[in-house]
Amino acid sequence: MDLQLTNRVILVVGGTGYIGSVIADHIRAEGATVVVGSRSGDGGIRLDASNQASVDAAIDQVLAEHGRLDGVVITAAPAAHTLDSSRLSDPEQVATALDGKSLSFLRVANAALPVLTAAGYGRIVGISGQIAYMTGNITGTIRNAALNIAAKSLADEVAGSGVTINTVNPGNVSDEPSSKVEYGKPGQSSPAQIADLVTFLISPLSAAVSGENLSVGHKMRGINFQ
Repeated sequence: MDLQLTNRVILVVGGTGYIGSVIADHIRAEGATVVVGSRSGDGGIRLDASNQASVDAAIDQVLAEHGRLDGVVITAAPAAHTLDSSRLSDPEQVATALDGKSLSFLRVANAALPVLTAAGYGRIVGISGQIAYMTGNITGTIRNAALNIAAKSLADEVAGSGVTINTVNPGNVSDEPSSKVEYGKPGQSSPAQIADLVTFLISPLSAAVSGENLSVGHKMRGINFQ
Protein backbone atom coordinates (compact mmCIF):
# COMPACT_ATOMS: atom_id res chain seq x y z
CA MET A 1 0.00 0.00 0.00
CA ASP A 2 1.29 3.43 -0.93
CA LEU A 3 0.75 5.69 2.08
CA GLN A 4 1.39 8.78 -0.08
CA LEU A 5 4.06 10.10 2.25
CA THR A 6 6.67 10.77 -0.43
CA ASN A 7 8.01 14.33 -0.12
CA ARG A 8 5.91 15.02 2.99
CA VAL A 9 7.73 16.70 5.88
CA ILE A 10 7.06 15.11 9.26
CA LEU A 11 8.40 16.31 12.61
CA VAL A 12 8.89 13.54 15.17
CA VAL A 13 9.28 15.05 18.62
CA GLY A 14 11.18 12.63 20.82
CA GLY A 15 12.45 10.91 17.70
CA THR A 16 15.63 9.67 19.38
CA GLY A 17 13.76 7.64 22.00
CA TYR A 18 12.91 3.94 22.25
CA ILE A 19 9.58 4.28 20.44
CA GLY A 20 10.20 7.58 18.64
CA SER A 21 13.29 6.38 16.79
CA VAL A 22 11.38 3.43 15.32
CA ILE A 23 8.49 5.68 14.33
CA ALA A 24 10.93 8.01 12.57
CA ASP A 25 12.47 5.08 10.69
CA HIS A 26 9.09 3.75 9.55
CA ILE A 27 7.88 7.12 8.31
CA ARG A 28 11.19 7.74 6.55
CA ALA A 29 10.92 4.34 4.84
CA GLU A 30 7.65 5.52 3.26
CA GLY A 31 9.47 8.34 1.49
CA ALA A 32 8.83 11.22 3.87
CA THR A 33 11.40 13.73 5.02
CA VAL A 34 11.61 13.14 8.77
CA VAL A 35 12.85 15.88 11.07
CA VAL A 36 13.80 14.52 14.48
CA GLY A 37 13.25 16.93 17.36
CA SER A 38 14.94 16.28 20.70
CA ARG A 39 16.44 18.16 23.62
CA SER A 40 19.93 17.19 22.48
CA GLY A 41 19.32 18.01 18.85
CA ASP A 42 21.13 14.79 17.87
CA GLY A 43 20.35 13.80 14.29
CA GLY A 44 17.91 16.65 13.79
CA ILE A 45 16.90 19.85 15.53
CA ARG A 46 16.90 20.97 19.13
CA LEU A 47 13.42 20.98 20.64
CA ASP A 48 12.56 21.02 24.32
CA ALA A 49 8.82 20.34 24.51
CA SER A 50 8.71 21.70 28.06
CA ASN A 51 9.62 25.17 26.75
CA GLN A 52 7.26 27.05 24.44
CA ALA A 53 10.01 29.27 23.01
CA SER A 54 12.01 26.17 22.07
CA VAL A 55 8.95 24.60 20.45
CA ASP A 56 8.15 27.73 18.45
CA ALA A 57 11.76 28.07 17.30
CA ALA A 58 11.81 24.43 16.17
CA ILE A 59 8.64 24.82 14.09
CA ASP A 60 10.12 27.96 12.50
CA GLN A 61 13.34 26.07 11.75
CA VAL A 62 11.47 23.25 10.01
CA LEU A 63 9.63 25.75 7.83
CA ALA A 64 12.81 27.68 7.05
CA GLU A 65 14.73 24.55 6.06
CA HIS A 66 11.98 22.59 4.30
CA GLY A 67 9.34 25.14 3.34
CA ARG A 68 6.48 23.06 4.67
CA LEU A 69 5.20 20.92 7.52
CA ASP A 70 2.73 18.12 6.88
CA GLY A 71 2.54 16.32 10.18
CA VAL A 72 3.82 16.02 13.73
CA VAL A 73 4.27 12.97 15.95
CA ILE A 74 4.69 13.80 19.63
CA THR A 75 6.29 11.02 21.60
CA ALA A 76 8.50 13.07 23.93
CA ALA A 77 7.85 12.35 27.62
CA PRO A 78 9.80 10.98 30.58
CA ALA A 79 9.56 7.19 30.62
CA ALA A 80 7.07 5.60 33.00
CA HIS A 81 9.84 3.87 34.95
CA THR A 82 11.21 7.29 35.95
CA LEU A 83 8.12 7.95 38.07
CA ASP A 84 8.63 7.50 41.82
CA SER A 85 6.29 4.65 42.79
CA SER A 86 6.20 5.91 46.38
CA ARG A 87 4.79 9.28 45.22
CA LEU A 88 2.14 8.27 42.72
CA SER A 89 -0.52 10.44 44.40
CA ASP A 90 1.87 13.28 45.27
CA PRO A 91 0.45 16.45 43.66
CA GLU A 92 3.95 17.73 42.86
CA GLN A 93 4.88 14.58 40.98
CA VAL A 94 1.50 14.57 39.23
CA ALA A 95 1.96 18.18 38.14
CA THR A 96 5.48 17.54 36.86
CA ALA A 97 4.37 14.45 34.94
CA LEU A 98 1.36 16.28 33.51
CA ASP A 99 3.62 19.04 32.23
CA GLY A 100 6.17 16.59 30.84
CA LYS A 101 3.63 14.69 28.75
CA SER A 102 0.21 16.29 28.32
CA LEU A 103 1.26 19.94 28.29
CA SER A 104 4.25 19.13 26.11
CA PHE A 105 1.80 17.64 23.62
CA LEU A 106 -0.29 20.81 23.78
CA ARG A 107 2.70 23.10 23.28
CA VAL A 108 3.79 21.31 20.14
CA ALA A 109 0.28 20.82 18.76
CA ASN A 110 -0.65 24.46 19.33
CA ALA A 111 2.53 25.63 17.60
CA ALA A 112 1.97 23.37 14.59
CA LEU A 113 -1.77 23.89 14.13
CA PRO A 114 -1.66 27.39 12.57
CA VAL A 115 0.75 26.09 9.92
CA LEU A 116 -1.33 23.00 9.19
CA THR A 117 -4.72 24.70 9.15
CA ALA A 118 -3.39 27.45 6.87
CA ALA A 119 -2.29 24.75 4.44
CA GLY A 120 -5.64 22.97 4.68
CA TYR A 121 -3.91 19.70 5.47
CA GLY A 122 -2.05 18.13 8.36
CA ARG A 123 -1.73 15.25 10.78
CA ILE A 124 -0.93 15.28 14.49
CA VAL A 125 -0.40 12.05 16.43
CA GLY A 126 0.34 11.90 20.14
CA ILE A 127 1.71 8.85 21.96
CA SER A 128 -0.20 8.25 25.19
CA GLY A 129 -0.80 4.88 26.88
CA GLN A 130 -3.42 2.45 28.08
CA ILE A 131 -2.64 3.38 31.68
CA ALA A 132 -5.07 6.22 30.92
CA TYR A 133 -7.84 3.62 31.33
CA MET A 134 -6.55 2.20 34.63
CA THR A 135 -6.49 3.07 38.32
CA GLY A 136 -3.73 2.37 40.81
CA ASN A 137 -1.20 4.83 39.39
CA ILE A 138 -2.60 8.34 39.72
CA THR A 139 0.43 10.01 38.16
CA GLY A 140 0.48 7.74 35.13
CA THR A 141 -3.27 7.78 34.65
CA ILE A 142 -3.63 11.55 34.80
CA ARG A 143 -0.76 12.39 32.47
CA ASN A 144 -2.03 10.00 29.81
CA ALA A 145 -5.76 10.63 30.20
CA ALA A 146 -5.18 14.37 29.98
CA LEU A 147 -3.24 13.92 26.74
CA ASN A 148 -6.10 11.91 25.24
CA ILE A 149 -8.66 14.51 26.27
CA ALA A 150 -6.54 17.37 24.97
CA ALA A 151 -6.09 15.65 21.61
CA LYS A 152 -9.82 14.97 21.24
CA SER A 153 -10.64 18.57 22.15
CA LEU A 154 -8.16 19.95 19.60
CA ALA A 155 -9.47 17.54 16.96
CA ASP A 156 -12.98 18.88 17.52
CA GLU A 157 -11.74 22.47 17.25
CA VAL A 158 -10.18 21.86 13.81
CA ALA A 159 -12.80 19.43 12.46
CA GLY A 160 -13.37 20.01 8.76
CA SER A 161 -10.10 21.89 8.29
CA GLY A 162 -8.19 19.03 6.64
CA VAL A 163 -6.18 18.51 9.84
CA THR A 164 -6.65 15.35 11.91
CA ILE A 165 -5.51 14.71 15.47
CA ASN A 166 -5.33 11.29 17.12
CA THR A 167 -3.54 9.49 19.93
CA VAL A 168 -2.00 6.04 20.04
CA ASN A 169 -2.21 4.21 23.36
CA PRO A 170 0.21 1.30 23.80
CA GLY A 171 -0.01 -1.17 26.62
CA ASN A 172 3.30 -2.56 27.85
CA VAL A 173 5.97 -2.17 25.19
CA SER A 174 8.54 -4.87 24.51
CA ASP A 175 10.88 -5.83 21.67
CA GLU A 176 9.35 -9.31 21.85
CA PRO A 177 5.73 -8.79 22.98
CA SER A 178 3.85 -11.72 24.45
CA SER A 179 0.57 -12.75 22.85
CA LYS A 180 -0.86 -13.49 26.28
CA VAL A 181 -3.37 -10.95 27.62
CA GLU A 182 -4.33 -11.13 31.28
CA TYR A 183 -7.75 -10.05 32.55
CA GLY A 184 -7.82 -6.45 33.68
CA LYS A 185 -4.63 -5.65 31.80
CA PRO A 186 -3.68 -4.47 28.32
CA GLY A 187 -1.82 -6.54 25.79
CA GLN A 188 1.79 -5.97 24.87
CA SER A 189 3.12 -4.44 21.67
CA SER A 190 6.48 -3.70 20.09
CA PRO A 191 7.87 -0.34 18.96
CA ALA A 192 7.52 -1.56 15.36
CA GLN A 193 3.82 -2.37 15.83
CA ILE A 194 3.24 1.07 17.32
CA ALA A 195 5.16 2.65 14.45
CA ASP A 196 3.03 0.84 11.87
CA LEU A 197 -0.14 2.43 13.24
CA VAL A 198 1.43 5.87 13.66
CA THR A 199 2.75 5.81 10.10
CA PHE A 200 -0.75 5.20 8.79
CA LEU A 201 -2.25 7.92 10.99
CA ILE A 202 0.35 10.47 9.85
CA SER A 203 -0.41 9.70 6.20
CA PRO A 204 -3.00 11.21 3.83
CA LEU A 205 -4.84 7.86 3.81
CA SER A 206 -6.06 8.43 7.38
CA ALA A 207 -8.22 11.43 6.45
CA ALA A 208 -11.40 9.85 7.87
CA VAL A 209 -9.85 9.16 11.29
CA SER A 210 -9.73 12.02 13.78
CA GLY A 211 -10.40 12.53 17.48
CA GLU A 212 -9.62 8.88 18.19
CA ASN A 213 -7.65 7.25 21.00
CA LEU A 214 -6.38 4.06 19.37
CA SER A 215 -4.92 1.24 21.45
CA VAL A 216 -1.95 -0.90 20.44
CA GLY A 217 -1.82 -4.25 22.11
CA HIS A 218 -5.17 -5.75 23.12
CA LYS A 219 -7.26 -3.04 24.80
CA MET A 220 -7.74 -3.73 28.53
CA ARG A 221 -9.10 -7.27 28.54
CA GLY A 222 -12.34 -7.66 30.51
CA ILE A 223 -13.22 -3.96 30.62
CA ASN A 224 -15.87 -2.40 28.40
CA PHE A 225 -15.40 1.23 27.35
CA GLN A 226 -18.50 3.02 26.09
